[in-house]
Amino acid sequence: MKKILLLVLISINAFAQDITGVWRGEFPTVIGQMPFNLKFEKTGGKLTAYSLNAEEKIPFDEARISEDSLFLRMELYDAEIHAKIDGDKMTGYFKKKPYNAPLRQANFVAQKNDSGRFLNPSPSKKNITGKYLVKFFDGKNTDEVVGVFEQKGSEVTGSFLTPTGDYRFLQGNTRNDSLLLSGLDGNHVYLFSAKIKGDSLVGGRFCSSFTVTEDWTAVLDPKAELPDAEKLTYLKPGFNSVDFSFKDTKGNIIASTDERFKNKVLVLQIMGSWCPNCMDETQFMTQFYKKYNKKGFEVVGLSFERTDDPAISHPKINRMVERFKIQYPVVLAGKTTDNDPSKKLPMLNKVMGFPTTIIIDKKGVVRKIHTGFSGQGTGVYYEKYIAEFENFINKLIKE
Repeated sequence: MKKILLLVLISINAFAQDITGVWRGEFPTVIGQMPFNLKFEKTGGKLTAYSLNAEEKIPFDEARISEDSLFLRMELYDAEIHAKIDGDKMTGYFKKKPYNAPLRQANFVAQKNDSGRFLNPSPSKKNITGKYLVKFFDGKNTDEVVGVFEQKGSEVTGSFLTPTGDYRFLQGNTRNDSLLLSGLDGNHVYLFSAKIKGDSLVGGRFCSSFTVTEDWTAVLDPKAELPDAEKLTYLKPGFNSVDFSFKDTKGNIIASTDERFKNKVLVLQIMGSWCPNCMDETQFMTQFYKKYNKKGFEVVGLSFERTDDPAISHPKINRMVERFKIQYPVVLAGKTTDNDPSKKLPMLNKVMGFPTTIIIDKKGVVRKIHTGFSGQGTGVYYEKYIAEFENFINKLIKE
């Protein structure tokens, strides 16, 4: 009897492993190992997990342990991590299978109590802090974007700003004359590398989704700028307003003619639950809405999902509303494919990216259309945008 009890206790203890703390993991990609960090916390017996990127903590919607197995899931991005726990080590795989999109999967290993990013970091001879004009080349086309980096010792944070959004929080290190950056936000798996050569970054490689690669270079340029984000999407001739009528997840019709929007400043968010940049904007917009709603400010989220099937898309939208505690209406406006956003909003020349933000005055006249969103990972660009946004909304409220 004592032997049986001892065996039971040994079995329980073997699986009752404490995984709280920070772990360093790695995915293999075609250009090298991509590191990432996970943090586990336990409160009242409930396990929570986060993906860490610089100052960002992205929560997993589900985190559970069954015997020696770990399961993590980010519902909005259909991203999962499955792993076996063996003391201070994990082995397993990451997979992502959105609706009507190819499966992305890779094995990974992780080590507990390792908060570092890239192995064997060392300060570079030249500090790369600053703004850069960046060129990405996919083998056919060259895209010019803006890179912003901050280096402290061997640690580097930053992001890339594009005309349709940014690459969010990137974190990494320098190693002698090399720059290494990575990011895992659930939807994206990013790995960047380049050589530091004077005021330039050369021989750059970029990998997303484990296998898709591009080359890139960058030159320090304090004057580097993107195209005007307010001139990319615009109203076609003959239009000065946006008429819309869509259903929310409860079947209620939300329309531009609703009484609640009359004599109010209205923002339309062209968005999607699958879009991390949209989630950055939503996080900002929900707080802004709480502050300005009683002053005559309204928001409607026009969500374009991977499918317009309510059975699939409504739970995604509801999960987004729940996570960000959205208090304004969010409707299923359509799907992302087949140019559907432009079909559903035919008064626009084209919807170039997600998110796109339409600002409408009290008379129902469109005053601004802004493509993309510079999130908190872009630092001063985020601060500049929200300051300009708040000043403009205040101006329209006072008119």
